[in-house]
Amino acid sequence: MVAISFERGNEAFCAEHGLDAATPPTLGDALEQAHLALDKAALFFGHGSDSAWDEAVFLILSACALPLDSGDSVLEQPLSDDSWQTALRWLQGRIDDRQPLPYLTGRAWFAGLEFYCDKRALVPRSPLAEVIRNKYRPWWTDGAPTRLLDLCCGGGCIGIAAALYQPDLEVCIADIDGDALSLADENIARYELQDRVKSRQSDLMGALGDERFDIILCNPPYVDAADLASMPAEFQSEPPRGLGSGEDGLDMARRILRDAGQHLRSQGLLFLEVGNSWAALDDELAAVSLTWVEFSEGGHGVLLVRAPELPNIVKHLALAE
Repeated sequence: MVAISFERGNEAFCAEHGLDAATPPTLGDALEQAHLALDKAALFFGHGSDSAWDEAVFLILSACALPLDSGDSVLEQPLSDDSWQTALRWLQGRIDDRQPLPYLTGRAWFAGLEFYCDKRALVPRSPLAEVIRNKYRPWWTDGAPTRLLDLCCGGGCIGIAAALYQPDLEVCIADIDGDALSLADENIARYELQDRVKSRQSDLMGALGDERFDIILCNPPYVDAADLASMPAEFQSEPPRGLGSGEDGLDMARRILRDAGQHLRSQGLLFLEVGNSWAALDDELAAVSLTWVEFSEGGHGVLLVRAPELPNIVKHLALAE
């Protein structure tokens, strides 16, 4: 977890943001104060929460070492001095430094599961969680998949979640970034999945040899140059190589589509997330019938490709020489 220390005194920070330097009497009082401070700070919420209230709940419950699904009964619990000081430290990091909250608390959630989280990798956020929970249906129909690749895995949450939702699945998680893989290895060990989830350092599929998979899940860098330049300050804390992917956001996606056919089994599926760059890819492949996944839980920009479709897609890609 990233250590955050006060660069200015508690009292000055608290006075500016309407917080009590003295410990509030109850968890509920602390929650109200945190909510008001976060709400007034003009923050961007998109790293595990989408509102000041949700973020305040995450922050205060985490500072008190309580589960995020705690009921209203915890609101009347007395608040310890240590918990309030932790909350104030995180609030300062969040408000003054625009740090994503999961980097401050050291934990994040994906597909209903908790993961270690720090600046070695992007904060987990992907609609692929819904694909995993639905066990790749309705597109996968040939029994249960046995081998899965989480490509551009970052901290490993996608591949690890896939393994936890399907106990017989063998998973490879791959990333070019050794620091991200060290975090992924910690998450693998957290869930004691070393026997079924293996990490591999690889520039996309370059180090995968002749391995083939039933399912490839990939959340690569896909932010285009314009969006990257205008991103909120919170994204500046994340590894830059995990975000941008060329002028139109598709440099990585094109390479993945080019090479995926060598690593999918004959009836395999590729789920490729390209976020807001989906429109550019849809235009580029206008001559091809594409399947864009629709999500009931929110999210967009995930392309589903069946292995037999890849040759025609590659034929129409604007691949660099």
